[in-house]
Amino acid sequence: MSASTTLLVIAKEPRPGRVKTRLTPPFTPEEAAGLAEAALADTLHAVAAVPADRRVLVLDGTPGAWLPPRFDVVPQCAGGLDERLADAFAGCDGPALLIGMDTPQVTPELLDVDFTDCDAWFGPAEDGGFWALGLAQPDPGLLRGVPMSTAMTGALQRRRLVRAGLRVRDLPRLRDIDTAADAHAVAALAPRSRFAVRLARCMAVAGADSSRDSGRDSGPTARPTAPPAGPR
Repeated sequence: MSASTTLLVIAKEPRPGRVKTRLTPPFTPEEAAGLAEAALADTLHAVAAVPADRRVLVLDGTPGAWLPPRFDVVPQCAGGLDERLADAFAGCDGPALLIGMDTPQVTPELLDVDFTDCDAWFGPAEDGGFWALGLAQPDPGLLRGVPMSTAMTGALQRRRLVRAGLRVRDLPRLRDIDTAADAHAVAALAPRSRFAVRLARCMAVAGADSSRDSGRDSGPTARPTAPPAGPR
């Protein structure tokens, strides 16, 4: 990656009830927010390890202790996701790569892109969207009006790039975290990530709660069941 490249992360502040609502149930809003925070921290630390002229967190909310040093923080604009992505690119003077907060399995190597032989990088997601978009010459118009959060979003966005005459190179397809099944699959891909550790804690708590519930449901004459050892 050229040192003049800007790395953008677009994210929501991980607050209960505002992030990862499709994880509830089976997780509580507090657990879902904790998982979102872990995923965001993994993403930001991967970005921090990539050589870049500037690293920017485009944030809906307020930064917390999860934010590493050497990041600029700018607020997201109002409007739909296409407008917010377009506005993030509008603040860049040169090549830029934007990613979201939903792929904690991402590595610095994946983000170390080179625009020498292409005009755009595109990272498709398994759900039909995209997890990364890089533009050698950021043009907000390439994103505005693209329908977001559909099974065709990725295909439509990539088609927009090609029809604009850009030479597009593809990054590996990654899985976003939207559902509990996604969470477990991604944790298996990155078992040493902050996200995987946080998920394991949630599952340990769920197992302990289930054990206590079983003890309560076994009747008044049942002997008490001690909760299993492990993280609480």
